[in-house]
Order: sequence, then C-alpha cells, then structure tokens
Amino acid sequence: MSPERPESSYRALLAIPRLGRIILSMQISRVAQSMVGVALVLFVLRAYGSAELAGLVTFASVFPGLIVAPIAGALLDRHGRKRLIMLDYLIAMGSLALIGTLAWLDRLPAWLLVSIAVLSSLTGILSHTGMRSLFPILVPEHLWERVNAVDSNGYVVATVLGPPIAATLVTLLGGPLALIVIAGSFGFAAFALVGAPDPVTDSASSGHLLRDAWDGVRYTWSNRTLRGLGFSISAVNIAGGVTTIVVPLLVIQRLHASEATVGLVFAVSGLTGMASAFLFGRVDTRGREWPMLVVPMALFAPAFSLFLLAAGATDAAIGLAVIAVALGLYGFLNGPMDIAMFTIRQRRTEQAWMGRAFAVSMAFNFVGYPVGAALGGIVAARSIEAAVVLGIGAALVGTALATTMVPRQDPAAADRPDASTGVGEAA
Repeated sequence: MSPERPESSYRALLAIPRLGRIILSMQISRVAQSMVGVALVLFVLRAYGSAELAGLVTFASVFPGLIVAPIAGALLDRHGRKRLIMLDYLIAMGSLALIGTLAWLDRLPAWLLVSIAVLSSLTGILSHTGMRSLFPILVPEHLWERVNAVDSNGYVVATVLGPPIAATLVTLLGGPLALIVIAGSFGFAAFALVGAPDPVTDSASSGHLLRDAWDGVRYTWSNRTLRGLGFSISAVNIAGGVTTIVVPLLVIQRLHASEATVGLVFAVSGLTGMASAFLFGRVDTRGREWPMLVVPMALFAPAFSLFLLAAGATDAAIGLAVIAVALGLYGFLNGPMDIAMFTIRQRRTEQAWMGRAFAVSMAFNFVGYPVGAALGGIVAARSIEAAVVLGIGAALVGTALATTMVPRQDPAAADRPDASTGVGEAA
C-alpha cells in the first residue's frame, strides 16, 4: 500500500503553528515598505522639485544595506532571525518619524535627508532576508510552492495597497505627516512578531563574524545558480528602479495628473501580480523553474516599451491607460518569475547556509533597483524617453544573462559547495 500523500493546499499552511503571525508581520511591513517607496519620491518631488534627488534618496535608502548583506546574513545564522527582523522594523520606524518631524519643522536639508536614508538602510536586509529564510525552515518542502506564492503575493498585495495609500496620505496630509503615519506601520509589524517562533538551525560557522560573512560571499559566488540569479535579476531590477522614477514623472509632469493617480496606476501591477502568484503558486515547479524564470524576463522589455507610447500620448486618459496596461503586464509576469526564483534558490542552497547565502543572494539580486532609481533620476531629468530606453535595455540584458548563466538543471553535488566540505570551516 503506497504511503498517503501529504496535503499540499494553501489550507495546509495554516496548520503550521504560528506561521500566520509571521505572515501577518511580513504583510504589514511590506505594505509599509511599499508606501515608503512612493511617499519618499512624491515628498522629494514636492519639497525639493528634483528628480535627481528623488533617485538619490531612493538609492541611499536601499544600496548601503545591500553592501552589508554578508554581515547581516552571518548575524541571522548565528543569532536567530526574529529579534533581528524586529530590530530593523523599529529602526525603520524611528528613521521615518525623524525625517517626517524634521521636514515638518523645516529643518531637513537635502544632505541630512540622504544621510538618514543611508543609516536606516543598513539594517534593511535583516528583515528581508530573515523573513525569506524563515519559510523554508518552518514549512515542509512539499508546501514550498504554496508559501512562496504567499511570499510573492506579500509584495503584490503591498503594491495594491501601499502606493494608493501613500499617494493619498501625501495629498491629504503632506509629505512630512505622511511619513510619520507610515512609520507607525513598522511598529505594528514588530508587534505582530511577538510570540512568533524563531527556530534554531545548524550553521556552518567558523566562530568569527567577519569570516562567516566572507564565507557566505564565497558560498554564493561558488553556487552557479545563485551567481546566475544575481547577475540576471539585478539587471532586470535596474528596469524596476527606473520605473519607480519614470512613472511619477510621466503621470505628474507629462500627463498632468494628480499624485493620487500615481498610487492607482502602481496598484494595477499589484492586482495582476496577485492573480498571477496564486495561479502559478499551484504549479509544481520541480523541473520547470528555468522556463518559469526566463520566459517572463523575456517579456519584460515589450511591456516596458509601452511607457514610450504613454510618454508620447496627447490625451491624458490614453496615456494613463497605457501606463496601467504596462504595469499590469509587469505585475503579471512577476508572479511566475518570483515563484521560480524563490524555489530554485531554496532547492539549491544547503539549509546551514540559508541565512548567509540568502542575504548575499538577495542583495546581489536587488542591487540593480537602487542603481536603476539613481540612474533613472539623472537620465529622466533630461529625457523621460531616454530613461525608458535604459529600462528596456536592462530587461534585455537580464534575459540574456539568465539564459546563459542560470543552470537549467540542478548541478551535481560535486559541482556545488556543500556545508560539510570546506567552505566556512575554521582554518
């Protein structure tokens, strides 16, 4: 008699003790993060009138944290995840409250705004990686596609809710008070984690923090899949960073619509992404990760090209409709790509390395976003169309890199680093 097949429905996730509390905290924080991204850009455009500064602040709020990712990953492997996630939420809350308060008092020069953004970014990778690496530890492997769909939908739900709320808050309250309100959301996210599990895992540690961090970099670079994902996803994320700057400029400056409209068009990508993530989350990705990753990437460039049509639209309604279609396609394509990326990384990373490898991998993957935002701000200040072309080129390069660098099949064990054979052990 064959053994009973374990249940692999979304309902089965709810049977995992206290997983719901972790998902709740994740969702609150991601909505808050989504609000921050839009609110900061709108705040800077309104208060300073500079697309370059908007790109720089976005860069400063993300990039420095990616640089310290190896140390963050080592801390997560050595000291657990929950407390460090909560620490990041509290620092994010304090930083936003400080920016909002100083701006409200008219005591926030541009250099100080950028400095606070840099300091607040240094802990950001703790919550992103800590939350992502908790799931494959707490959830059985046969439910990874389901929990990865929930994980992916955490971002798309945030895209549905965050930008419209942020744009509305900026419109009604002004940028400073909007940032103070958003700061409170991170406090709620930290509170939701109280009582959540923090599993202890075996870690391939040398006993020295900096050595562990460096070993995490070596492990990630030695892993062909993680290295290929890093180059390809980072290139695609340059287009995502450009989008953050280009869409508000198109909506407000070129089509003369309101700040609230910026949030609404961004929400379209969240709605389509939500449907896509749940749809593809029901698919067993084993053996299908590579096409689910590469095919959506190949379609990003045509979707991004629609922004050129919107930029040339003579009718505001038509231009806004084209932007909504472009963002809707972008959100839908992100569903299968995210799920494939999450599962292929989980399956091809040893559990003892998940904190460090995930931290380095996620930072490597995401580094294109702040770079794209910074470049997008500089280029778009001179030509919005040129910034769109930059995004199209980045999407094409990312597709080419994924096609050539990400292995179609899981490399043989001898071809991958192993937690028990050398990397990370004390000399």
